[in-house]
Amino acid sequence: MNGIRDELAAAGAHLAGLGLSPGSSGNLSVRDGDRVLLTATGTDLAALDAGALSELTPDGTHVAGPRPSKEFPLHTAFYRRDPALRAVVHLHSRHATAVSCLPPWSARSALPPLTPYFVMRVGQTPLIPYAEPGDPDQALLVERLGFGFHAALLQNHGPVAAGTSMKAAVDAAVELEEAAALLILLAGTRPNPLEDARARELARRYGTHWDACDAGDGTV
Repeated sequence: MNGIRDELAAAGAHLAGLGLSPGSSGNLSVRDGDRVLLTATGTDLAALDAGALSELTPDGTHVAGPRPSKEFPLHTAFYRRDPALRAVVHLHSRHATAVSCLPPWSARSALPPLTPYFVMRVGQTPLIPYAEPGDPDQALLVERLGFGFHAALLQNHGPVAAGTSMKAAVDAAVELEEAAALLILLAGTRPNPLEDARARELARRYGTHWDACDAGDGTV
């Protein structure tokens, strides 16, 4: 069995075990050379078959395997916008999805830099305006946004996180869910996020992005 396929299947089981993939929601992909391996439509992440993944080209053409998740345009958009990315995780995890239903903290990040780990593992996370799941125009917006990010919240839908490895993408998705849970716990208070200079320095050191320095409502 291909090690990359096994890694993707193990990641799905891990995320499902954490309760971040209710029912058959969520989809994962990994880039393998000139192919993108993606979970098939209707797949339960807790029971992924490593041998039954969809294979696509980076432009989204389905070339082998079962029918891909309808979210394939979102996955390929991340790979096209940043050649360094190797894996994408899209979930409907509870807290991150809840935050996707709220006004964003700033135009470049739906969440403030509440913890160093959010900045180190995720970085700024724009709120992408609502579209129906699988909408290619939404994916095109993600691809063409003119600032750096490795994760986003799809408005009224859920989180998507990418990384330079499957582990990095999974870690980002988990950390994004944790940051969202903290934000909800702090509702009605006046939290003290990290100072902008500290957030920028952490992002620089850990290879993420942070230039969302001005809080205020508004989507990208």
